[in-house]
Amino acid sequence: MSPQDDIKLLRINYLRGPNIWTYRPVLEVWLDLGTLEDFPSNLLPGFNDRLVALLPALLEHHCGVGERGGFIQRLQEGTWSGHVLEHVVIELLNLADMPTGFGQTRSTSQRGVYRMVFRARDEQVARTALAEGHQLLMAAINGAAYGAAEVQAAVAKIRAKVDDCYLGPSTASIVAAATDRRIPHIRLNDGNLVQLGYGASQRRIWTAETDLTSAIAEGIAHDKDLTKSLLATCGVPVPEGQIVGTAAEAWEAAEDIGLPVVVKPSDGNHGRGVSLDLKTQAEVEGAFEVAARHGSEVMVEHFVRGNEHRLLVVGGRVVAAARGEAAWVTGDGSSTVSQLVDAHLNTDPRRGVGEDFPLGRINTASDGAIILDLQRQGLSPEAIPAAGREVLIQRNGNVAIDCTDQVHPDVDHIVSLAARVVGLDIAGVDVVAQDISRPLHEQGGAIVEVNAGPGLLMHLKPAEGAPRPVGRAICDHLFPATDSDGPDGRIPIVGIAGSSGNQRVARLVAWLLHLSGRHTGLACRDGLFLDQRCVDAGDCTDWEAGQRLLINGAVQAAVFENGADTILRTGLPYDKCQVGVVTDLDGAEGLAEFDITEADQMVKVMRSQVDVVLPGGAAVLNAADPRIAEMEALCDGEVIFYSVDPNATAIAPHCAKGGRALYLRQDQVVLATGASEAFLPGLGKLTAWRERRGLSESALLAAVGAAWALGIPLNLIGAGMEAFETTPKTAGSAE
Repeated sequence: MSPQDDIKLLRINYLRGPNIWTYRPVLEVWLDLGTLEDFPSNLLPGFNDRLVALLPALLEHHCGVGERGGFIQRLQEGTWSGHVLEHVVIELLNLADMPTGFGQTRSTSQRGVYRMVFRARDEQVARTALAEGHQLLMAAINGAAYGAAEVQAAVAKIRAKVDDCYLGPSTASIVAAATDRRIPHIRLNDGNLVQLGYGASQRRIWTAETDLTSAIAEGIAHDKDLTKSLLATCGVPVPEGQIVGTAAEAWEAAEDIGLPVVVKPSDGNHGRGVSLDLKTQAEVEGAFEVAARHGSEVMVEHFVRGNEHRLLVVGGRVVAAARGEAAWVTGDGSSTVSQLVDAHLNTDPRRGVGEDFPLGRINTASDGAIILDLQRQGLSPEAIPAAGREVLIQRNGNVAIDCTDQVHPDVDHIVSLAARVVGLDIAGVDVVAQDISRPLHEQGGAIVEVNAGPGLLMHLKPAEGAPRPVGRAICDHLFPATDSDGPDGRIPIVGIAGSSGNQRVARLVAWLLHLSGRHTGLACRDGLFLDQRCVDAGDCTDWEAGQRLLINGAVQAAVFENGADTILRTGLPYDKCQVGVVTDLDGAEGLAEFDITEADQMVKVMRSQVDVVLPGGAAVLNAADPRIAEMEALCDGEVIFYSVDPNATAIAPHCAKGGRALYLRQDQVVLATGASEAFLPGLGKLTAWRERRGLSESALLAAVGAAWALGIPLNLIGAGMEAFETTPKTAGSAE
């Protein structure tokens, strides 16, 4: 069989928010199979065997069959290459430690052209996985040279992109905990600066620092001498120490304090440049040179015997603890120290470079503290120890052995006090003690450092012991749980989907929210508004404009106009909303590039707005269109119907079940709850109102329905409608 032509990737679109496919971000790829349209998988000789040999875990993919081996069954029966590419990309992401379970492939109206989507937490990672999956698939189809080594290289490329682009493990653990509590998040940069929650309800994190972390407290923690002074004043046990400027001063201070001593940078971190248990002048002076390379000043302090422990304090309480242990190697009479370390310590799978490894890789050639300890043993990295000789490499190694359950209550109290004295809401407190299950004063233990922005990996992935839910502890600290769930970081959000004059509906809802006392943001085709002030006069129905509102810490409520183009091109700018309005299914004639040409196809697009309504929220649906009324079944919250005609088919049965609806009668707005009806107070005859404002009756009802769903008092709604003016937009006002 002759080689098949390459699958063409016609268009790649990253949908950042909820969309027609799913609630989560996805990469949408338009594919042209070309001649492969005539060759499903069962008609490609040897293809299935080659593919499964390259990616054996495809056996675990359920696919539409719904059970293990489901995708293999589809391969054997015959499925098209677009669908196969979806599973190949998903499997490569799984192998790169970016688990991905969602994907879909659908045909379009054009023969051989498909839309394929898959879950994409990060756009660049997804694009890399797509490129590698495309290459692998074509090689398997054509029987080209591609084996296990090439698969490993593809996975390595994707994993490298994950490391470059995705959140670090500490930040990711906090974000995951927020997601578990249904708290939304927005990534604010390419690093680890993340916003949890929306608008005025937001909190911000940067790894293990938060917007509650005091800059003054960070400055204190950075100055180890000042930290010790403050702790000692409050009765916290700390080792005696002095700041020194020269190696000679270091030895003089060591004699004053009493040997043995520790020499370390006064403002270092991660244990760099720290030398322990120094007993001679040569050792102290050598340690000074090592410490000076890692900080602005050098400190000499009394050496406290025991193991180093790191206790994580969050919100005034200890939530996790880890212990370090010495690292040793045993000579064999033929290998150098460096070779022994590489053979017996660095081969530990828990050791590596980067945040994914609980234990760091040991570099005997460049670590000054290790070299100094070797010199004290009469050795160097290239020395060959005698067979059976034990050689100390690191006195405390990496602190990565969980001991949370062993912490004595008195130690917990002292450590929490230390964090409060410094002023840190999240702190990594370093304690030296022989036994963390005993009070410090009984064993001469002490607190040696209080660190801001502590790493969390030692608690998330300890080398020994149980992982600790430190991400959840930080999330609960930022959003205190007063009940089973606690606050969710949300503000009232109203999304209005449709095409017929919806910017006026959005502006009217924003006006009513403004009158109710909320600082309200509005993104619509008339512009971007903050509390009735226009800050951008362009069309702001796109995802980026919506994010500008949600990032603004002053915004207490937000209203978004969402056209079909927004949903199809970028997805909704928010994950969930309190009120979702669907006004119409018009606009199909302008969406041919998305393979939409008929109004009935708009149902799948506009339902996206209903899909994201919170369980405690409401969908406000135009009952005049039966297709919109049928979206009632898709809503997790309440449904409120509206129609100019009180006899719309959906209204009577809805009210019979106790539901809410609004319609017109006697030229006034009627609000119905079950069998009860009432005119909207404060609003006169609609004919005169509409003549002054040029708003359709249907649009008026949609806005009133949204305000009603938000719980705005009815008399305020009526009075606000009377006060609303649709004057031409200016740069300073929304009316």
